[in-house]
Amino acid sequence: MVNLSVNINKVATLRNARGGNIPNVERVAMDCESFGADGITVHPRPDARHIRYDDVFALRPLIRTEFNIEGFPSEEFMKLVLQVKPTQVTLVPDAPNVLTSSQGWAVDEHFDFLTSIVDRLKEAGIRTSIFVDATEERVRQAAKTGTDRIELYTGPYAEAFPIDPEGAVAPYVTAAQAARKVGLGLNAGHDLNLENLKYFKEHVPHLQEVSIGHSLISDSLYMGLEQAIKAYKQCLK
Repeated sequence: MVNLSVNINKVATLRNARGGNIPNVERVAMDCESFGADGITVHPRPDARHIRYDDVFALRPLIRTEFNIEGFPSEEFMKLVLQVKPTQVTLVPDAPNVLTSSQGWAVDEHFDFLTSIVDRLKEAGIRTSIFVDATEERVRQAAKTGTDRIELYTGPYAEAFPIDPEGAVAPYVTAAQAARKVGLGLNAGHDLNLENLKYFKEHVPHLQEVSIGHSLISDSLYMGLEQAIKAYKQCLK
């Protein structure tokens, strides 16, 4: 069974649009767990347009499954995660003003920086994952930083899937096999949904975790949160 980590950023986006505390991010996180989620993911960004740093501190004592914090490892971000000590930190190369993650790290260009960040996180006992594109080269480069896992950026897969599922998944199969050879754990995320997730899970070997937010929260508007989580979990059986 591949773990499902629910990204609750969009819940915070809805709350922030009106002010106040509806919907309640903390309550939603606990409900996600009770409905079967294997983890909770948040991605606090500098502009605080969705999850805020104070949300992260409030969530930490409540979460009973795995807590995954994504973000660009600025000094402010590092201070946050070293205080909170989540289960996992996923390092993404987002610029401060991006709308959403749209590519993996050019690991060779940022190798020394990423290695130093991984070292700091591992010293604190935090599992690390680096967000990378699905190429053998990037996988091998990531392994050399000392990271525990990689998260494959699945945006290109989701885009190509409706036209050519086999061709869309092929680079991810190769990347997953490469990760296994160099001893890396394997996560995946971005634009995975109820149409493409089952196929991805069935074809990509050694997959341990997917992080899904936008599609799952959108589906929950029609299905309800509990049924949406169950439907995504069913895809991962």
